[in-house]
Amino acid sequence: MKKQILNTLFLVLFFTVGNFLLQAQEENSTLKELKEIAVVDQKVMMPMRDGIRLATDIYKPKGDGKYPIIFSRTPYNFNSWGDGEQRTRTANNALSAIKRGYAYVVQNERGRYYSEGEWDILGVPLTDGYDAFSWMKDQEWSNGKIGTIGCSSTAEWQMAVAALDHPSHAAMIPQGYGAGVGKVGPFNEQGNWYRGGVEQMLFFSWLYGVEHDKFKPRIPAGATQEDLIRISRFYDLAPENPKVDMAEALKHLPLQDILKNINGKKEIFDKMIRRTPNHPDWAKGGIYQADDNFGVPSFWFASWYDVSVGPNIALFNHVREHGKDAEVRDNQYLVIAPTMHCGYTRAKENTVVGERSVGDARLNYEEQIYAWFDLWLKGEKNDFKEKTPRVQYYTMGINKWQSSETFPPQGAKLFTYYLNSAGKANTLNGDGVLATKKPSSKDQPDGFTYDPMSPVNSYGGNVCCTGNAVKGGAFDQSEMEKRDDILVYTSDPLKKGIEVSGFIESTLYVSSDAKDTDFTIKIMDVYPDGKAYNLDETIQRVRYREGYDKEVFMENGKVYEVNLSPMTTSNYFEKGHRIRIEISSSNFPRFARNLNTGGKNYDETEGVVAHNKIHHSRQYPSHIKLPIVLK
Repeated sequence: MKKQILNTLFLVLFFTVGNFLLQAQEENSTLKELKEIAVVDQKVMMPMRDGIRLATDIYKPKGDGKYPIIFSRTPYNFNSWGDGEQRTRTANNALSAIKRGYAYVVQNERGRYYSEGEWDILGVPLTDGYDAFSWMKDQEWSNGKIGTIGCSSTAEWQMAVAALDHPSHAAMIPQGYGAGVGKVGPFNEQGNWYRGGVEQMLFFSWLYGVEHDKFKPRIPAGATQEDLIRISRFYDLAPENPKVDMAEALKHLPLQDILKNINGKKEIFDKMIRRTPNHPDWAKGGIYQADDNFGVPSFWFASWYDVSVGPNIALFNHVREHGKDAEVRDNQYLVIAPTMHCGYTRAKENTVVGERSVGDARLNYEEQIYAWFDLWLKGEKNDFKEKTPRVQYYTMGINKWQSSETFPPQGAKLFTYYLNSAGKANTLNGDGVLATKKPSSKDQPDGFTYDPMSPVNSYGGNVCCTGNAVKGGAFDQSEMEKRDDILVYTSDPLKKGIEVSGFIESTLYVSSDAKDTDFTIKIMDVYPDGKAYNLDETIQRVRYREGYDKEVFMENGKVYEVNLSPMTTSNYFEKGHRIRIEISSSNFPRFARNLNTGGKNYDETEGVVAHNKIHHSRQYPSHIKLPIVLK
């Protein structure tokens, strides 16, 4: 027996060491190949107009040529070393660009890691991006053309800088870029901080991991590039925060003390949690607002299960209509994948998002990305425009890529589905109906009790960055629908399949005995076996029903019309499937709870139980509008 154990341990050790050596060999091959074909210039401190210097790594092909630049600017750590090991992610990106004849430049935002100055989420000066473009175009190895690329926080700065229209900013590829969008079309999210006037708690979790404390260690002034390269091998300035059970942490009240309660760094959070959706400071930072100019050809990437898919698409449409000139307006392209936030290239032959299979969702991303850059940065007369549809969108249900000149696609027409019941739509076993026929003149409202101390839990959804608090994607909601504080409205089984692609509008007629409350809505594809997969969801704080520039509270029992921010999807409901919506007053911790008091909410610890109603009649025709594609 002892001999068997020793043999087993030997085999485990053998394969562990072997895998480690193989991995090291692969990593070394990347670095070795990069060294052979590129000049690597790390920890270049690029000066900004106010004297602040930003840490920059530059990779360019060997030789005396002039090269177009692919530029990635990020708040995240790209240091080549961590915990005594050499990292290759940035090297792999650089190698891919170098092989195609590009210089690759990656830079940390102001105040991040080796970059000097003070960092501010969504508030870094726009001039930093502009100054970086000017510095790069003047280098002897630059051809003067710069393309920007990145996902999430590495994308969000691109839109506002594009409004400045630097002459060298020739093209951009923003991916999962909702945090850079302030107010556009029907969305007023201020960088995904809000939806419908309700805080999206993703930033509460995200800031715990990324915000730098004002007392963080800093590199002394005057450190040389040689010094910086040397110390970066063993000191990357990345804080290692203790792990936190974010599902538990986000329950803390008041909201303003959530990060304080977990010993988080909170200077930025303290400021932002107090802002209203229309606070003037939102317009002072790096967020793109709809009245800004826009001057850059763009290849946009969005995802159906991303937190920002609606604003992403709305911005694409906005630029196509309001771009600075005809060339800009006519050179906007969009991809919408059926994945989570920044999960494009992780699609597989059988892509599962949450627990729903959406089929083979792979796409030739790298080929299209470099064809786009070749066109605008190298001036190559390639076939990108001939081969690439204006909009490539993936339709779940039939599980295939489709194309269109617009989104919503041509042929999409809004059809109205009305809510109806005999007043007992609570739970999936209730009598809630979703139908094209208008309800009768008799109002039989559906009521439910919303207790902010016992909110409806977020289950799946279009989310990002919440740690273990919310697992995103499509999940069967039928077990959740047993709660009495969820109203369920379901259509009859479809006699033929329909494609729903576009923005889903929702109008509810509501009443409450509270001064203020929230209403949530969720749309689902119900399979014949009863599984109900969520597609999108939204929320509205009722005090903002008349606009985000004022708060208008409710009177007990009075009925109000509430129009929610649109939901967005592309899903084929097969024959025999049913369309369902859920309505409640909480979706927590995806969204912060309304304590129903009519107060500031962020500084309160005790809530008021609200008795809320959804009305449906000819006088109060609560409904949704589905964009059904007619073919």
